[in-house]
Amino acid sequence: MRTISTGYQARKQFYPFHARKQRWGVGVCHVRAGKTVAAINDLIDAALRCDKPNPRFAYIAPMFAQAKDVAWTYLKQFTAPIPGVQVNESELRVDLPGGRRVRLYGADNYQRLAGISLDGVVLDEFGDMDPRAWKEVIRARLSDRQGWAMFIGTPKGINHFAELWNHAQTDPEWFTIRLRASETGILPQYELDSARKVMTEEDYQAQYEASFEASVVGSYWGKQMSEAERRITSVPWQTELGVHTWWDLGMDDAMCVWFTQDVGREIHVIDYFEDSGGGLPFAAKELQNKPYVYASHNAPHDIRVREMGSGKSRIEIAAALGIRFNVVPNLGVQDGIDAARALIGRCWFDREKTEQGRNALVSYHKTWDEKRKVFQQHPHHDWSSHASDAWRYLAVGHKTGNSLVQRMAERVRMQETSSSPGQSWLAA
Repeated sequence: MRTISTGYQARKQFYPFHARKQRWGVGVCHVRAGKTVAAINDLIDAALRCDKPNPRFAYIAPMFAQAKDVAWTYLKQFTAPIPGVQVNESELRVDLPGGRRVRLYGADNYQRLAGISLDGVVLDEFGDMDPRAWKEVIRARLSDRQGWAMFIGTPKGINHFAELWNHAQTDPEWFTIRLRASETGILPQYELDSARKVMTEEDYQAQYEASFEASVVGSYWGKQMSEAERRITSVPWQTELGVHTWWDLGMDDAMCVWFTQDVGREIHVIDYFEDSGGGLPFAAKELQNKPYVYASHNAPHDIRVREMGSGKSRIEIAAALGIRFNVVPNLGVQDGIDAARALIGRCWFDREKTEQGRNALVSYHKTWDEKRKVFQQHPHHDWSSHASDAWRYLAVGHKTGNSLVQRMAERVRMQETSSSPGQSWLAA
């Protein structure tokens, strides 16, 4: 046994974090609290103490580029004093004595983690990640070695990070820590006062007071989704009404579908479906397997574009599969965002079936220009984009559609489909 100093001096606010015994943990921290430095050193310490063969530890940021910009310098700095350390710049990897390894990853390509085993992992800014990264890939990587996971970040509204925090507070198997700038003393009061003068109260509460209730910084619909919380409940499918689907068809066969019913002036959002890689045939099968009787299927204008390989448009491919699409008018992105903002106030969401889609709506935000320190007038493209694009098409379809004609057409469709149960998933 040998004592090695990495030069890290933990802030007292992070003592409970480093001393935790639980396998799982959530840390909600204000900006500039030092969470990334603490997380990197926690991984280094765990790797050096691990007595399993070839220990593997990982730090995961929302984007690979973020991992490199935010954490790579720290990892090299605090492992430099360790004898025998080897640095791999291309893989953002540090190899320690005894076959130990700490490596940085990005959740933007989380599938590359499939097949590896991990003894411990830190997911930094988890609220900015696609939640499927944890559920579909990373969690399973910890199973064979009974590894641990720590989720850290600054709040970005009521999203999957907030839900994880709420769950962790009621589960004794989870460690939790919340650091507010008004309580930690890490940042001087004059700095907090200065920041508060130039920031909106929402932004200040989220970034400095670690408040989940404040909207996502730059969020298009965060405020409206927070106000809709009382309308997020159990929303049953009404069998006497047809179901409308609203699609976004992205590149590489990525697609998202919202399922709605018009009930008077209310819009009941009863379901949500998302897939990447299965394409239209898989989506068609999924829709067919649901019990709904469909009144219409709606897709964006680019569904008419012909693919280079087949020479067919996706609207033609869908028709061959039995899905007959209406084409949503091509309204500008900002107009669609405005229409979507207004639509939320009329919507009731099924809590369980629409959770993934709602998380995306909360997270959808403007692109931040780091050089100019302003928000640009276009959306940031990330995991939340497809669901949010589909939501825009839903709003545009409702805004531009003739409600009387739609209701008459729906009544005819319902009469036709009720007499042909074998074709009940199709739309005329």
